[in-house]
Amino acid sequence: MYRQRNDKPVTCTRRPAGGRRFPFRPGAVVARWGVRGRRYPVRVTPPPTSAAVPDTREDGPAGPVLVVDFGAQYAQLIARRVREASVYSEIVPHSMPVAEMLAMRPAAIILSGGPSSVYADGAPVIDPAVFDADVPVLGICYGFQAMAQALGGTVGRTGTREYGHTPARVEAGSCLFDGTPDDQVVWMSHGDAVQAAPEGFTVTASTSQTPVAAFENPGRRLYGLQWHPEVLHSEHGQAALVNFLHKEAGLPATWTPDNIIDEQVARIREQVGDAHVICGLSGGVDSSVAAALVHRAIGDQLTCIFVDHGLLRAGEREQVEHDYAEGMGIRVITVDETERFLSALAGVTEPEAKRKIIGREFIRSFEAAQRRVIEAVGAEGGEIRFLVQGTLYPDVVESGGGEGAANIKSHHNVGGLPEDLDFELIEPLRELFKDEVRAIGRELGVPEKIVARQPFPGPGLGIRIVGEVTRENLETLRAADAIVREELTAAGQDEHIWQCPVVLLSGVRSVGVQGDGRTYGHPIVLRPVSSEDAMTADWSRLPYDLLAKISNRITNEVKDVNRVVLDVTSKPPGTIEWE
Repeated sequence: MYRQRNDKPVTCTRRPAGGRRFPFRPGAVVARWGVRGRRYPVRVTPPPTSAAVPDTREDGPAGPVLVVDFGAQYAQLIARRVREASVYSEIVPHSMPVAEMLAMRPAAIILSGGPSSVYADGAPVIDPAVFDADVPVLGICYGFQAMAQALGGTVGRTGTREYGHTPARVEAGSCLFDGTPDDQVVWMSHGDAVQAAPEGFTVTASTSQTPVAAFENPGRRLYGLQWHPEVLHSEHGQAALVNFLHKEAGLPATWTPDNIIDEQVARIREQVGDAHVICGLSGGVDSSVAAALVHRAIGDQLTCIFVDHGLLRAGEREQVEHDYAEGMGIRVITVDETERFLSALAGVTEPEAKRKIIGREFIRSFEAAQRRVIEAVGAEGGEIRFLVQGTLYPDVVESGGGEGAANIKSHHNVGGLPEDLDFELIEPLRELFKDEVRAIGRELGVPEKIVARQPFPGPGLGIRIVGEVTRENLETLRAADAIVREELTAAGQDEHIWQCPVVLLSGVRSVGVQGDGRTYGHPIVLRPVSSEDAMTADWSRLPYDLLAKISNRITNEVKDVNRVVLDVTSKPPGTIEWE
């Protein structure tokens, strides 16, 4: 129990929802929102029903947790956090009528954040009927404000903003904050605020700038948070989500990585049949796990093509050919397409253009390699229709793949694909985040040196050169990157940083003094970040002595570099890559 401001006692009710099962029959095809707002079919398999918690609902079993996307960059991350709590979730656009949402028999509904102001013309709204449907609802950020406004509360611009780490105080006895400290650091991102909670709601959290930072109505199973619990920088954000899902909504923990593997294996086998498949293997975590998952499904029907586009880091090709191919027993054919890519990138400096060129040339390389694959598998005269890609949730989101989502960059696997694509795509990781992919990789037996490695973008060093991609610039950046990776590993930092992009500012000339003479070299930028999923990131606090050693080695050993700088910007506002 906790007390409202009028000291009237209120009981925190928790009505168990019973055993939750998936709403669709096994093998049902549902629609997801994909690239450029298009829908694409996804065949889904339900998680197992918890036998320990029988379903007592007269109207049948409940379905997934629905994340209603108001155009947030974090909508996919919310869905991931729900699954991290071992509860299955799906994302639906805010434009979906509430009647359709309820027809999916949601076990709970979460309203995401978004870039708009709820009182602005044309701002997304939610039908208030959703709050009277006897379904637990949690509003986050914009969703919190939309809930407040729909239920008669007041939302407005206060003149102050809260972004990033913010101290918050939560009320004792709150349902959402059960088991968490009264004072905690949360991750805010808002310029508007709820100024008055709706009638019947109790304010359960506040900050110095936001008196109404959370509210609850346990009797109606309606809850709201101004901050982003899905972001790891909210110290106890996951605990709040777990409390909502397991305690308030009464959902059992039945969704696991094993379900994901089993569902994808079945899906791939049905899609492919007895055909042969090629996989664009980059050597990164994503494509490696995608290949392992497809190999689990169809075995030797898979042939991986490793395209050496000339944009790789030092030792990249050798690692793929030996550590991965030999360790996993997967057939890998290497093609050297350095000249193709360098010719196509000649004279190009615009980052988006680089991504689109690299995406296009990847596909052209795979098309050209088909004959080699056919010869290798002995399928004379056959046609290879399927191409496996390691596309992830963040790739799709940041390429504008969700309805209302902003286009931050065109990922080469998504926005960079040519319109005349000859292949049918298999993207078994499209709905997953990096940490989830790593967990699946370990389950599939992918070597730890591959699973745990720093992420490396498919476009490679091509998007880490600010300016034209030339052979000389690549050699410079490759040498600097090798030094950084070597020193970070030697200092035991690989477990502490998520990745450290090394960037060459090829279009910038920096004045220096080397050998008692004036030099005009290029700066190198170090971008060490800590993150779990690439949706948010914080810059890594590396020891000064380590930074000094890295800087000294680069300026001494790398030609035409006379300055090393450190990027100390979080995401948001800055992206991880420098392009």
